[in-house]
Amino acid sequence: MEKAIIVGVETQENYLTFDESMIELQNLTETAQGEVVGQLTQKLPVLNKRTIVGKGKLEELAALIQSRDAELIIFNHEVTARQAGLIEEIVGVKVIDRVQLILDIFALRATSKEGQLQVELAQLSYMLPRLTGQGTSLSRLGGGIGTRGPGETKLETDRRHIRNKMTQIKRELKLTEEHRERNREKRKNAEVFQIGLIGYTNAGKSTLMNQLTESDTYAMDQLFATLDPLTKKMALPEGLKMTLTDTVGFIQHLPTQLIEAFQSTLEESKGMDLLLHVVDASSTNRHQQEETVLDLLKDLDMEKMPVLTVYNKIDLLGDEAFYPTLFPNILVSAQRTEDSEKVEKGIVSMIKEIYQPYTIILQAHESYSLNELMQKTLLTTWRFDEEKQNYVVEGFARPDSKWANH
Repeated sequence: MEKAIIVGVETQENYLTFDESMIELQNLTETAQGEVVGQLTQKLPVLNKRTIVGKGKLEELAALIQSRDAELIIFNHEVTARQAGLIEEIVGVKVIDRVQLILDIFALRATSKEGQLQVELAQLSYMLPRLTGQGTSLSRLGGGIGTRGPGETKLETDRRHIRNKMTQIKRELKLTEEHRERNREKRKNAEVFQIGLIGYTNAGKSTLMNQLTESDTYAMDQLFATLDPLTKKMALPEGLKMTLTDTVGFIQHLPTQLIEAFQSTLEESKGMDLLLHVVDASSTNRHQQEETVLDLLKDLDMEKMPVLTVYNKIDLLGDEAFYPTLFPNILVSAQRTEDSEKVEKGIVSMIKEIYQPYTIILQAHESYSLNELMQKTLLTTWRFDEEKQNYVVEGFARPDSKWANH
């Protein structure tokens, strides 16, 4: 494990979330298989333009590196190539920032071809403006015959390679997105109720998905355990068929490059009928995490979508009183099998608000339609009228379906 020192500057802009973001930086470092051997913080009105921290702190940092035998410095702020170069000269070890750290974790976690392409796109878009002053060769990205223009410098060649590579990745991702869009449309046309799981990273989305769909999705107590959107089938006890899609976890200051690269993945949630916002109820930084998710939903134009908040890990609170801030909500522990019933009941009450009530009379020979109604609508009651020899069926259906106007 690489020994790292984490560095943060508390300013007038970030003082409210500073302590939490430093704890998060430590967790991110450990997730990236690094060992935090020291921490250095400073209070400044604004970041030092040349070296992030002040001159005295930089000397203190150099001494800390020596005493802790550190190999890496991780800043809790975006660092330009020029700043990184200046700091590296003084302290003598590699310097990276929070964005690079998150990109590194994403590179570790991406298992699907699409996930890997998205991470590569994010890394390249991060690298492009930082080429100047980097002093390192990017020839591994390409080079040789057909890439040298008249009088073209090494830097310009590198830039061109990156732009070409980005264009190529975007083209590949577009094909994947079109395929996913077709699958979404198929599910919609089949009148399948679609639920998207969203939430802060490590809130327990994958564990909840495993409970509801009786599957074994990778679920670990770590940041960004899920990167690739995964869709599983599930059915309510009432019979309604549904799909549940797990998405990448959100985080404070999620790098812009990642939001852009994972746009299609995040937008997977846009086509959903309902969002389950999973919140870690035991987190000391719960309100900030809720805020982060809500802000990102706003950025993606998804704030008007129906949302049911699932306060998870309630078992970790012990006797501590809990006051929810988001409504409607349910309180569960995804570790307890019986709590999946609570989630199902919560989903049913949301469906009743989203769907339209109906009452249908089916003749005795039309009884085969009951099965279809059970799978495609939320069928609440049905009875056979002996006198009239017909079925009276009541439930809730998608507003644009053939049953909605009954």
